Amino acid sequence: MDSNDDLSISRRNLLLASAATAAVGVPAGSAAQGVPQLQEPPLSTARVTLDVNGTARTLELDTRTTLLDALREHMHLTGTKKGCDQGQCGACTVLVDGRRVVSCLTLAVMNEGAKVTTIEGLGTPARPHALQAAFVKHDGFQCGYCTPGQICSAVGMLDEVKRGVPSHAAEDIVAKPLLSAAELRERMSGNLCRCGAYSNIAEAIGEVAGAKA
Repeated sequence: MDSNDDLSISRRNLLLASAATAAVGVPAGSAAQGVPQLQEPPLSTARVTLDVNGTARTLELDTRTTLLDALREHMHLTGTKKGCDQGQCGACTVLVDGRRVVSCLTLAVMNEGAKVTTIEGLGTPARPHALQAAFVKHDGFQCGYCTPGQICSAVGMLDEVKRGVPSHAAEDIVAKPLLSAAELRERMSGNLCRCGAYSNIAEAIGEVAGAKA
C-alpha cells in the first residue's frame, strides 16, 4: 500500500473540517481571560431650551440628539420629516432664527436659545401660510413627504432673496437678486421631491414671490 493513502483526504472533507474548526473558534472562557472588556461610556446629557413655534421648550437631552430628533421624538412635532438623515434630501428643513437649516445635521445643544419654526408654526388648516395655500392650489405636494421641508425652505429662500443673498445662479453677486426661474430652481435645489412635482412647486413659490417660475 502506498504510504500516501493514509494521508489522503478529499477536498470536500478538508472544507468540512475547516468549517467545523472555524465554527468552534476560540473557547468562550479564553475570550474573557486577559482581554479588556469595553465599557459603555457614561451618557452625556444637557438641558436645552429652544423657542419652538413661539413656545419655549426645555428638554434634558443626550448631547448627541439632533435638532430633528428633538423636534420629532421629544416634542412630537412630526410635521418635520426624516428623509435621508444625511442632509441631502432637505425633507427635514426648518427655520432656525429665520434661516433654513437641515435639522438632521445640527445638534439640539448647538441651538440653545434659538428660535425654531417648523411647518406647524407657519400656519394652520384654517389659516394657512401663503406658501401652504399656494402648494395646495398648484398641487405641489403630491405624496406630501417632502412638502414641509419644501415649504420651510421656500420661506427661508424668499427671505434670502429679500436680503440680497446671492446664489450660484447669480450673474452678478453684488446686484440685488431677482427671482428668475433659474434662480428659483438653484435656490431650491437642496430639496428633493421623489414624486417629481418640481414644476408645481416652482409655480406655487413663483406665485407667492410674484415671479414667473
